[in-house]
Formats: sequence, C-alpha cells, structure tokens
Amino acid sequence: MEVSPIVIAGGGVGGLCAALALARVGRPTLVLERAPAFREVGAGLQLAPNATRILRDYGALELLDGLAVAPAAVVIRRGRDGARLTRLSLRHAEKRWGAPYFNVHRADLLSALVTLANQNSLIEIRNDATVTGFVQDEQGVAVTYRTQDETHRASGAALIGADGLRSLARARLEDPDKDQPRYTGHTAWRAVIPATDLPPAFSEPASNLWLGAKAHLVHYPLRGGALVNIVALVEDDWRGEETRPDAPRFWEQVGDRDTLLERFKSWSPAARELLSAPDRWLRWPLFDRPKLESYARGRTALLGDAAHPMLPYLAQGAAQAIEDSAALSLAFLEFGKDPGKALAQYSIARLPRASQIQQASRAQADVYHMAGARALARDLVLRLAPSRSLMARQNWIYSA
Repeated sequence: MEVSPIVIAGGGVGGLCAALALARVGRPTLVLERAPAFREVGAGLQLAPNATRILRDYGALELLDGLAVAPAAVVIRRGRDGARLTRLSLRHAEKRWGAPYFNVHRADLLSALVTLANQNSLIEIRNDATVTGFVQDEQGVAVTYRTQDETHRASGAALIGADGLRSLARARLEDPDKDQPRYTGHTAWRAVIPATDLPPAFSEPASNLWLGAKAHLVHYPLRGGALVNIVALVEDDWRGEETRPDAPRFWEQVGDRDTLLERFKSWSPAARELLSAPDRWLRWPLFDRPKLESYARGRTALLGDAAHPMLPYLAQGAAQAIEDSAALSLAFLEFGKDPGKALAQYSIARLPRASQIQQASRAQADVYHMAGARALARDLVLRLAPSRSLMARQNWIYSA
C-alpha cells in the first residue's frame, strides 16, 4: 500500500531536516521550495551541540568536514576598550555536551542537507514551487503551489509549514489581525569577508563577542578559516519600509557602512577596524511573533521560524528548527498511523522547550546591551566567575 507523502512547505534548514528526519522513520516527503535553485546565500551559523548531535545522526557532519570550524573558545570583550572579560574554552565541548560546537556557513549546511535529501528515495524536492494555499480534512491535505505561471496541486497525509517568519501556513491557521510579525527595534548588520582582508587575530578559531550599550558585535571564522563572519546587532529607531512585516526580502537590504561606523564610533579601535573591513553590509531588521498555544492544528503543523522565530542572542534559531525535525520523526514513529495525532504529539513535545528558549533569547538581548552601572556589574561577574560555572549556564540548552 502506497503511503501518502507529507508535504513540506519550505526547503530551508528546517524543512530539509524535517524531510531527512521523516525519511528515517519511513515517511515519504515532498518538499516545495520557492527558490528556483539552492543558491549560496546567508551568512554564518553557530551550531551548538544540541543541533550537531542531530545533524550527526542525519549524516550531515561528515559532509561539513573541512568546512565547519570548531571554535577553541568563546572570547567575550568590552566594546569600548576591547578589554577581555572572560574566555570560555570549547575544546572539550563534545565531552561535556555529547556533540561538537561548530561554526558553519549557512550555504554549506544547506548544501549538505540537499545532498543527503537527493540521495534519499523517500524525499522529493521541487524548486520554483511557491505554496499559495491549502485545505485539510481528516483524510489529509491538498496543497496548491505555483511554478512560474502554472498552478499545481499536491495531496499529502499532512502539511509541515517550514516556510519562515512570514509563513503562509501560519497565516492560514492563526488570526492575522492578532498574529503579525513585529519589528523589535533591533537590527542585525551582517557581512562575510575573506580572512586575508583582516589582521590574523580576527581569524583565530574562536567565537568572539563584544558587549556595549544597546549593541554588541560577533565574529568568527568559517570554511576552515578562509572567511570571517561578522554580525553587529544594534538597538535603533529604524522605521523604514524594510521594517514592515510584509516588506519583500527584508533580510537582503544593503546597509550604509558609514551609518554603522557612526553607531560604533565610541568603540575600541580594534572593533572599528573590524567593522571598517567589509565593503558591503546587509542590514536585517529583527522580527518577533507572539507565542502560539499549539504548533499543530489537524493535519498541519508549523516548524522553525514559522512556529517560534528566535532573536539571535542565544544563536539558537537554526538549532531549534533542527530540534523540531527530530521531535517530528519521534512523533511519527509512535503515531504514524494517525498523522493528526502525530502532529499534536509533536507540538506537545516541542512547545514548552522552544517557547522557553524563545523567551530566553529575548532576555539575553538585555544582558548583552546593558549600560552604566548594570554593565559594570555584568562585566565584574564575567571577570570573576569561574569559566566552568559560566559554561554550566548553557547545559539546559546544549545537553538536550
């Protein structure tokens, strides 16, 4: 008896991981990705052990050999003078948390997942396929999608909306008047440049974090040290068209370097040297959405940013989508004969943890962006606290 596929809207990291996870429990999937082809887009990702543990099971880590960088430490500095506040060793990350800590280019991770999906007979990927609607009943789902000027229909046992922040699947399940993306007042400036464009110290195998008032800076090497990923996160009053929830391709807005440098004019010379190096910056408004009461309804469920968009302050956005995929496969392993029940179980399993990390990510922004006396107290704690106790604060995330 032929098993109806599970339709996945979105072929990003979350959608492809969902397809690989479901294939592991014998479920065929149809992945509908709106992009005509998988291009080298995006920037760096920090993949904590809670993500790499799952990717290892999928076979993805082998394909990232030589591309992913295992940072030796997290180095935290004060932005205004570059003073080192603490150094947290990651050399024993795998022993501590059961899996490695990697920095990887998003394009490299996506390429690895696409390769694995194309090798699996249970997974079909259709590019240039934009989902335009769906209906569901107790028997399954019927999904409509567009390829260029043609409209198609696909039937499946269930639909997984892995279609990002502005998810069509979520818009159809929730009240649009109460559930719109909201600009947070935080902006990420992103650049990836050759390591040869910077002094050697900036390409050392470490994840670097600089803290300042209403801003922080992150940089780390990618592709075996050939590239350096730089992210400057700031609180600002940007209210351009790009911050509207319906703005097209809001994640690819070109930013003015002089504007960024003005924002960091009081920071240390080393930080400003780093920020001056890229010729091109992308300015990315950060959005949030309300917490959902459930990630599933009937034969449809949400995954990744469609379910729980994460602010980047704990670097858990991709990791939580990857965790979603693992929970989805476990739910179908147990309740595969009843897809609606499997999706309900998936939501029950994921909602508490994803919501907790979502809230913790919001709170971490305040810690990073403290000013005045609060910043002095934070810095004193970072200087005096044993690195082991600081690392232990991540156990609830990384050991799951």
